Amino acid sequence: MISVATLRTRWVSFLGAFTAVTLGVTVVTFSALILLSGGTGVPERLAGAPILVHSPTGDQIPGQAAQKPPWPPEEAERLRGELAAIPGVENAVADRSFYAQAEGTEQGTGERQGHGWSSAALASHALTAGTPPTGDDSVVVDRALGLAPGDRVTLLTAHGAEPFTVSGTFDGPGYYVSDARAARLAGGVRVIGLLSEPGTDTAGIAAEAERVVGGDGRVLVGDARDALVPERDEMTRWIGSQVLTAMAVLSVFVTVFVVASTFAFTVAQRRREMALLRTIGATPRQLRRMLYGEALALGLVGAATGALGGTLLAPALADLMVEAGFQPEGFALRIQPWVPLAACALGPLIALSGVRTASRRASRVAPLEAMREAVVEERAMTRGRWLVGLAATATGLSCAVGTAFAGPDGMVLLGLGTAMGMTVGLTLLLPALTGPAIGALTRPLARRAGATGLLVRENTRTAVRRTAATVAPVLVTVAFTVLITSAVQTTANADTAERTASVNAEAALVPDGTPGLSDAAVGDATATALLSTTVYGGEGRTALSAAGVSSGFERIYGQPAPGAGTVLVTAAVAAAHGWSEGHTATLTLEDGRTARPRVAAVVDDSLPYQLFLPRELVRAHDPSALADVAYRTDDTPLSPAAALGAREVTVAEHAGSADAEEDRLIRVFTLILVAMTAGYTAIAVASTLLVATHDRSRDFRALRLAGATTRQILTAVAGETACVVAFGAVLGLAAVAPALLGMVHGLSATLGLPVRLTVEWPWALGAVGACLLAGLAASLLPARTTLRRHA
Repeated sequence: MISVATLRTRWVSFLGAFTAVTLGVTVVTFSALILLSGGTGVPERLAGAPILVHSPTGDQIPGQAAQKPPWPPEEAERLRGELAAIPGVENAVADRSFYAQAEGTEQGTGERQGHGWSSAALASHALTAGTPPTGDDSVVVDRALGLAPGDRVTLLTAHGAEPFTVSGTFDGPGYYVSDARAARLAGGVRVIGLLSEPGTDTAGIAAEAERVVGGDGRVLVGDARDALVPERDEMTRWIGSQVLTAMAVLSVFVTVFVVASTFAFTVAQRRREMALLRTIGATPRQLRRMLYGEALALGLVGAATGALGGTLLAPALADLMVEAGFQPEGFALRIQPWVPLAACALGPLIALSGVRTASRRASRVAPLEAMREAVVEERAMTRGRWLVGLAATATGLSCAVGTAFAGPDGMVLLGLGTAMGMTVGLTLLLPALTGPAIGALTRPLARRAGATGLLVRENTRTAVRRTAATVAPVLVTVAFTVLITSAVQTTANADTAERTASVNAEAALVPDGTPGLSDAAVGDATATALLSTTVYGGEGRTALSAAGVSSGFERIYGQPAPGAGTVLVTAAVAAAHGWSEGHTATLTLEDGRTARPRVAAVVDDSLPYQLFLPRELVRAHDPSALADVAYRTDDTPLSPAAALGAREVTVAEHAGSADAEEDRLIRVFTLILVAMTAGYTAIAVASTLLVATHDRSRDFRALRLAGATTRQILTAVAGETACVVAFGAVLGLAAVAPALLGMVHGLSATLGLPVRLTVEWPWALGAVGACLLAGLAASLLPARTTLRRHA
């Protein structure tokens, strides 16, 4: 009863904690709903087949979508024939796909490819006009293109622009050509669809198909067919799951921090109140139970509000994630009632976790403290706080020294350790730093602003606990914002510099509105083009990125081009598969056939692919392969044809845009995390200042009696807030400076190139501005209300 009464009468003190719990549960709820929705469902292009058989999945690399190497051509045809002979199977269709794009359209995604006409029977679509393709120059297209039977259309393929006649239109995406033409344009077969006769038992056919396939594939029925979503969509879904998981974990962590900060500050504000309870007989255990009761009640109400809000926001946020590229097209949200119910239980747990430290402090309040009138902290630092704070700071500085000499992997961990150690250390040392630092920061203010400046200076220095409680979240936010944004941008600049320095070329020919460069777009630059493909190495058939190269490869990268029957492999791949120079590597190519080239050389891991093969070999086994880039090594322009989707740029421009989509996702992800952290910090700052200002009514009355005007008091309050936020920003920069400087030194030493530190000042200033606005609103509004009430 006392806990509920306290919440009702002192609700202002708990407003920040309630808001934090509500937001935390909201984020967890919509994140869980999106994560558990199960993907995009069965691909429309294959949804018409009740049973699908796909090739065995190769060994999966962590962080990479599962790859399905194609069957060898003879194996695929044997399986198709045996599956077609199963009783009840009307037809078994081998699906073949290749790159195809109508000239003048934007780059397609996912299933916007070309297929053989027999694959149309596997789709859940049908002809809307015209007839199936009959010759090599006829095609069925998506009716959304606005074409009609008899129209002419130019399709961009891996060989270049090829003219076709539209024989019909389809009510779904993709381009369908004759099976003979598809066999020449496509690589290997990964999927065989089974069409059953009417009234046939699908389960019986699937069981027989399992027996026929054995270990040479996997049979999928019903919802299990969604395992065949395009690899790009699967990877997008994986990236989205990482974003949602990080958001949920960060939200819970920061919520606990805000709740702990709020209760710690309120306990400090309520020491006399708790001492009075001790005086009338309350035990330390009862004081702890009172605080736990307050946290439990706050957590229950906040969790219920957050669970409802997260459920209502989930559909809109799912659509935003699709637009941002963190969920694939066609993603469908499915609301599961148990998720918000489980989230309701999370709120009290978060609140109880945050109040634990404050409850222990409350239990140590002595009854005699009820007699105290002073509100100034007599002892800001304990011996334990000194020791832990100095140890954390020293650990952070040690990690900074290690960062300057560590390798790429250790650099990230040591940089993070530096920032965390410095942040924790400075946060613990805040009460000791506040007096001298605020004194130095406000000395000019006290001299020039007269009595108001002096008031700002002394109030900020004297109220050590209030100042430290406000500075801490600002410090954490600025440190986190500057570290993440600046580290990402500095690393990106270093990667661009490394790629630029590793290429000896005058200019680069890159795709423009297409996923890659066709043979026709490359033209005379074939010798310096990197023909991208995927091969599967070793007995586990692990997916490896590969490029087909010609004689110009040596001019570009300074490595001899692989000759007939040879391959170049990077050091990491060679170590993983036990390959060395002169070793024979077993590779499965894109059409399913096996090649056994000799390892001609083991090259550096900085090269853009894991394997390098002769261009002729790649083109022979991957008819749909496209070049990622072609380089110009002399003064003769490549004369790119815009109609073929190509344009010439500088090598530096290409190096900076090589991972443009990945960089965009990283920046969006960074923005989400920084915005969440800044939002929670604003809550913490506003909560602390709101409580502190609300409890300063006696101070304001004393100032009014001493002759201060309302404007002077509000100016002093605003000045205190600005000084505290500025102090937090300075400490935040000081916390991450060693980590960033160590990272720059380490990158320079590793790459052998000068690396420039790039500080994202707009992000940092935005975080400081958000804290300042929240602090001014939370301090000026209640101060003005108090002054009016006691006018």
